[in-house]
Amino acid sequence: MVEDDKAIEKIVLTELLRLNAVILGLITGLVAGTIIFVATNWLVLKGGEVVGPHLSLLNQFFIGYEVTLVGSLIGFAYGFVGGFIIGYVIARLYNWIANFRDARASL
Repeated sequence: MVEDDKAIEKIVLTELLRLNAVILGLITGLVAGTIIFVATNWLVLKGGEVVGPHLSLLNQFFIGYEVTLVGSLIGFAYGFVGGFIIGYVIARLYNWIANFRDARASL
């Protein structure tokens, strides 16, 4: 009975340590996209003679991005895609390392 409880506990802990790659990708993508969206719109609403010269450098990486209201939507899309890819890769690597450690520990 004690061994069964320990086996069940090990299975539960092992499964809890795994990350859902799609969920982490979605969350990371939403956060990255929202940061770019808010930063762009903040500068647009702030206004001035030159609006966001540093943030406008993102157009070197994000084709079509400008520090405008429409550019903030384009930046959100790029930020979401980039954040999704980063979050997905991080979760997959984490799960791979966790599986590797689990397999090594059971030897």
